[in-house]
Amino acid sequence: MTDAAVLLAANDLACRRGERMLFRGLNLGLEPGQIMWLRGANGRGKTSLLRLLAGLASPAAGRIERDPQRERVYLGHANALKDDLTVTESLRFLSRLHGFDTAPAALAAALQRFGLASRRDAPVRTLSQGQRRRVALARLCLAPPRSLWLLDEPFDALDVEGVAALNLLLSEHAARGGSVLLTSHLLLTLPSPTPITLQLDEVATA
Repeated sequence: MTDAAVLLAANDLACRRGERMLFRGLNLGLEPGQIMWLRGANGRGKTSLLRLLAGLASPAAGRIERDPQRERVYLGHANALKDDLTVTESLRFLSRLHGFDTAPAALAAALQRFGLASRRDAPVRTLSQGQRRRVALARLCLAPPRSLWLLDEPFDALDVEGVAALNLLLSEHAARGGSVLLTSHLLLTLPSPTPITLQLDEVATA
């Protein structure tokens, strides 16, 4: 990394989908304690950029640098829940995939934060879409304290209480030195820190 404080950097990044260039010449840097809000019209490449930064795809051009000492947590559109598992079993399964804490007390506390304590033994198939999203998000409570979170539309399907719970979690994560890059079609209402905005519509496509 060129700057020891930068956890994630993209330099002259380009992304192509088929024959179409989504963007090129993109530069960004994310430091500890920062939250970056990735904005842009539908189809502009927000999800594609998150996948590049998470290491799930390769750029058409440019370079991505990541702090190897920091864990990366990617949460996409799909909740990745199995209908036949209970809420607790699903959270344990997702957390185990990431290598997170799966102790019963930690799982219970994560579900409590997202208002799911009373549903901890309910089958996933009985949950609403908002409740399913809360289960998927609860794994963030179990992530390493200073990790980098890459979140694709995390507020989707959440009600007012769910939005408040996620906002508080994001603010606490940043206060501990963690960093977040997220997409959201909703206006962010984080109490702190003030998000940095990256507008993809302003990045070149040709």
